[in-house]
This record gives sequence, structure tokens and C-alpha cells, in this order.
Amino acid sequence: MTDRRHLRTCTLCEAMCGVVITTSGPRVTGIRGDPDDPFSKGHICPKAVALQDIHDDPDRLRLPMRRTGREWHPVSWDEALDEAATRLTAVQQAHGRDALAVYLGNPTVHSLGAMLFAPGLVRALRTRNRYSATSVDQLPHHVAAMTMFGHALLIPIPDIDHTQHLLIFGANPAASNGSLMTAPGVSDRIKAIRARGGRVVLIDPRRTETAALANAHHFIRPGTDALLLLAILHVVFADGSVRVDHHASYLNGLDDLRALVSRFPPARVSAITGITADTISTIARDFTAAPMAVAYGRVGVSMQEFGGLACWLISALNVVTGRLDVRGGAMFTRPAVDILKADQRSPDGLRFGRWTSRIRGLPEFAGELPVSALAEEIETAGPGQVRALLTHAGNPVLSTPNGQRLERAIASLEYHVAIDFYLNETTRHANLILPPTFALERDHYDLVFHTLAVRNTAKYSPAVFERPDDARHDWEILNGLTWRMTGTRAARVKAAALSLLTPRRMVDIGLRQGPYGTGFRPFGGGLRMQTLEQQPHGVDLGPLQPALPGRLRTADRRMQLAPALLLADVDRLEATLTSTHLSTSDTPRATALVDSVTDAAVRQQSNGVTDGSLSLIGRRALRSNNSWMHNSERLVRGRNRCTLLMHPDDAAARALCDGNEVRITSRVGVVVVPLEVTDSVMPGVVSLPHGWGHGRDGTRLSIANAHAGVSINDLTDDQRIDTLTGNAGFSGVPVQVAPATA
Repeated sequence: MTDRRHLRTCTLCEAMCGVVITTSGPRVTGIRGDPDDPFSKGHICPKAVALQDIHDDPDRLRLPMRRTGREWHPVSWDEALDEAATRLTAVQQAHGRDALAVYLGNPTVHSLGAMLFAPGLVRALRTRNRYSATSVDQLPHHVAAMTMFGHALLIPIPDIDHTQHLLIFGANPAASNGSLMTAPGVSDRIKAIRARGGRVVLIDPRRTETAALANAHHFIRPGTDALLLLAILHVVFADGSVRVDHHASYLNGLDDLRALVSRFPPARVSAITGITADTISTIARDFTAAPMAVAYGRVGVSMQEFGGLACWLISALNVVTGRLDVRGGAMFTRPAVDILKADQRSPDGLRFGRWTSRIRGLPEFAGELPVSALAEEIETAGPGQVRALLTHAGNPVLSTPNGQRLERAIASLEYHVAIDFYLNETTRHANLILPPTFALERDHYDLVFHTLAVRNTAKYSPAVFERPDDARHDWEILNGLTWRMTGTRAARVKAAALSLLTPRRMVDIGLRQGPYGTGFRPFGGGLRMQTLEQQPHGVDLGPLQPALPGRLRTADRRMQLAPALLLADVDRLEATLTSTHLSTSDTPRATALVDSVTDAAVRQQSNGVTDGSLSLIGRRALRSNNSWMHNSERLVRGRNRCTLLMHPDDAAARALCDGNEVRITSRVGVVVVPLEVTDSVMPGVVSLPHGWGHGRDGTRLSIANAHAGVSINDLTDDQRIDTLTGNAGFSGVPVQVAPATA
């Protein structure tokens, strides 16, 4: 049988790497990087082989499954969809629309069909209990973008291919392949900065894989990035290094920001951040002196109690130093399918805090509530109590804070439907599982990641394999549920029309209406689906270009440098400084008191953790992204990656040695894990990877269960959030560590 070649985009992380997949009949025979892809140029990471592993995985569900007691039985698609709609509708009719909650997991954004059809289903359900992985990840970035630039997806992207100075806060692109900075081969792109005489500086509590590529790495106390950024901005203003002429005609808030940062000289924040005042000043001056520079932050700044402030201040730093919307700085994309243009909502409101969660009053953002509230919304009786759940491509038991509490809550639901192709730690509690096709069986176009990429490109990936007759794409499942739950003839007619339209034709419409498109003229040289099909390696649309003020979506079409919503939150941050007034010249005293000062602040925010606590942070490996990748033998083989990293000084103080089994205790839980003693984490900080915690009864993940590890989210605290945005405060969770036998 002759091998066939298929040109695709890998969908397993944000990098959009081009791959060449060879097949023989129904089998994948090889996966390699596509050297002719204009964006990735042949680069792939080890995750790409998992495309084959997941496609062939015998544990992957192919047919709808109904649970009866502890047993699972296959059912037909019509029966399954009818039952799901009937049972979920019955809960809403009996208890109100908000009695049904929806959770969309991270892989949703990697599926064209889900991105196009999930919003329609969510709107049709008319529930306020909507949740997603956004609020355990990048929500603060969206809030900062919305308040400053007018839309949640107007996130400035580092022009990494041209910059001369990359200042990184709490990001590890060497492991993530770039995040909110889609950049295949990002390690080579970082090396190229240094090769052309530039500089890379990393601020992180751990000496990560990215630190090995940087000119300089500085440890920082988890959760103090906003204070450091305020001090850096203080130096910029004090030195007279502000450069805003490029934006002066459409910039609001410069004087407000100047007044704010004047309160935060480096000497005031050095002790609590763990970075000396002289170093802070050097970081600021090196950044302003570079001919082209950009500041970039990721999960280390967004997954903390002051994530909204930190994300805002990174953009503010780029603005006031003249690094926004210029070559080599932070720029905005011009994607071929412009999802901002398609979003016709009026910019006269922030779409933030229009309603709040029932129990804690956490704010809504873009129609979603923080998932940290989901467990209590299920557990707490009364009007609006969540009694049923619909999940799509998510495993919140392993990916959201206080996972054990959420698991108990999910297990108590009246009804749970999961759209997922694995029987995992969350879906094992479902009453019905509706498994969609996997990536190789469906067409693909990256709607979101082209919007977040370091270069403008476009690529369409036809399915490698035909969809089996007894399978359904995720968009077909979502569309089928939408008309069934809406229950009207009009909804059924609309669903039928959408089925005929298909995601492919929707992308064609988006291309034609986009900035490079032909419109609906039958002829012309603009971009449309036919163009992409004729150029299957992808189309290069050029480097990022200046886009302001035209790209702004604020009500007054002006950039808001000091949004009132964010300014009001600084008092909460400043309260962490009230217990220290250290002189930067008193280095030994400052060093001795850093731990006690930080611990005091942490205890105040974390409901009374006892003395001797350490700050827990997460980490990510190149061969991992979501928990379901752990069912690929090639991605989990080798040494155990689920270990606790601890500094030698902290290990010695607890009489612990490398390889010991240790017990980690937080306010919400306890886990036991092997210890790895290393100076790659700063004193007072320990690190566990995320996504593990397999081996639970009732799951069907044979490889993952054999490499179970522990879940970091059995330790993270659902009460510990960024109260401004509602995002989970994963970074810096107070924990105790002791020998497992103690």
C-alpha cells in the first residue's frame, strides 16, 4: 500500500508547528516537521508524536457511553443526544436555568469545530454558571487587555524576531513553546536575540529551561511581580526615560501612572521581592537603554493573587518606554480570520462584573465566572444551586484548585454530561460521555493562535482520515445538543443550515471578510479558502506591523494607561508592604527578614498557615501540556518527572535528602511525592508539575495510571484567588514539607 503525505498543523499546544504526516491505509507511519511551513520552518517538539499515539490509543472512546452504577455501556448517538438534552433540560425546568453549569477545558481552543459551535450551545443554555480553563490560566491578561485596549484578545505580542532585549516575567517559553506568544521554535528565536547582540533577562522563582538561554536570571518571591514592576516603572519615570510621543494623541492616564509609581521606589520593594534595589534599577535601565526591547509575562504573573496588576504593569512598561506598537516591541497581530472584527459587541461596556457568583460574589468576565467558585456553587443549597454539569474537553479535577473538593462536588450532581474521548479523573463521574473525533479525523484552522502569533500567517489543515460512520465531530455533537435543548423548530432549521455550512465554509467566509480577503467577489487575488488549499504548507502574511490607534476597541478609541479598575486594586497590593521598612544598604538584615516578611503576608492572605511554610509553584515540561497527553508512552517514559523541587538549604533545615519521599501539606490537602534537591529553585520555594494525579479508580488511562504521580491541585486552594479578576492564585501557595514517615 502506497504511503500518503498530509500537511497539517500540530494541535497539541499553542506553537502551530507544521507537520508532515505519512499514512499507509488507516495507519500513521510517520510524523516529522514540515521544512516548507513558512512559520515553523521544520521545527517540532516531542509532543508531535502524540498525534499518532492519541489517534491509535485503545483507551480513547469512540462511541457514546452511559454509566449505570459503576458500569459503562455504549449507546447510539441519537439516543445519547436525546437523553443528554432531556435530562439537562429537566434540571433547568425544575430548578432554574442557573442550575446547569458548563465548563470548557483548554483543548476546546485547539479545535476549530468547538470554537465555532460551543458558543452557540452556551448561549442556548442561558445559564450564568459558565466556567472555563481561562480562570485558571490567562484571565488577568484578558482583563488587562480589555481595560487598556478595549478587547480581551487585544493582547500585545512580543516581536521576538526583531527585538534586541527580551525581559521575561514568570514565563518558560522553552518548555511551553511560547504562550500568548505563538512562536514555533521559540528557543531558537531566543538564541537569535543573543546572536545578534541582544540581551535576554528572566525573572522567575525557578531557574527554568528558559534561564539556560538567557543572559541573566533573577530569582523573585512568588506573587511579588507587581511590586517589582512598580519599582521598575518608578526608575523609568525618575530617570526621565518615558517615551510616549508615538501614542500621545490617544493616550490617557500617564500622570495617574506617574503618581502611582512614585510610591514604590526599589528600596521599598527589594526585601519582599528578594531582588536588591541596585538590581531592580539595573533591570530598568538596561531595558530603557536597548534600541528595541519588549517585556513579556505569562503564567507566573497571571496565576497569582495580584495577576491582574502584574499583567497590566507589563503592558504599561512597554507603553511608557516606547515599546508598544513598534518593531521589536509589543505589537498586535493582523490575522487572516479576524475574530475581533467578527465580534461586533459595542465597546461601551467592559463586560466585566455584570453579575457575580452566588456564594462569594466573584466577578463575571466575558460571560464566565471563575472556576474556583464551582465547587461551592454545587455544594451550597438554595436558589441557583448547580445541580447538573456539562463539560467539554476538560479535566477540572486535575486542573483547578482544590481538586479533591471539586471532585466530591461533581460526584454529588444529579446529572453530568461530558463531551470527551477519555474516561478520566473528571469524566468517570459523568452519567453520559459523548466522545468526539480526534484531531487527525477533522479539518483544522487556528482561530485564536493566529491572533496571538509572533508573525502573521494562515494555514488550513484538511483531515488526515475520514470520519468513521459511527463517529461524530465535536461541532456535530454541540450543534445536535443546541437544537435539542432549545426545543424549537427554528432552532432545528438553524442547526440543519449550520450542518450544511460546515466549519470549512465558515473559515472561508472569515478569510474573505478578513484584512487580506476578496470579500465575496468571485475573482481577485485576495485570501480565501481556495488560496490556502492551493498552498497547503501555509501562507506567510508578513511580520507584525504597527496597528494603533486603529486597532483600539475602547469606547473613546483611546489607550487607557491607568484604568480605574486596576488603580483601585493597588491598595490591596500595597498592604503586603506594611510590615517592612528595610534599607537596601542593610543587605544581611534584608536577606534575613525576607522570609518572615513574605510569610507574614502569605499567612494574612491564606487563612493562617503556620510558621515554616514554603511557597509552592508549578512547572511544565516540554513533553506535557494537558493531562491526557500522559496516556502516550513516548511522552511519559524516562525518569519520573512528578517530583518536588526544593533548595538544598530548605532540605537541610528539614533533614531531607534527595530521593526521600516527602509529605506536602497545604490548607486543603496532603500528597506524598519524591523529593528532588536542587538549587534551581530559590530558597523558600518548592515546585511540583501540573497535570498529574492519575491512577484513580474507574478511569481508563492505562499508561497514565502506570505513571500516576500526584496532583498539585490537591494542594492548591480554591479560596486563594486574584480578587480583582477571579483567577486562581496558584503561584506561592503556602505548604509544609516533612518526611513522609513523620
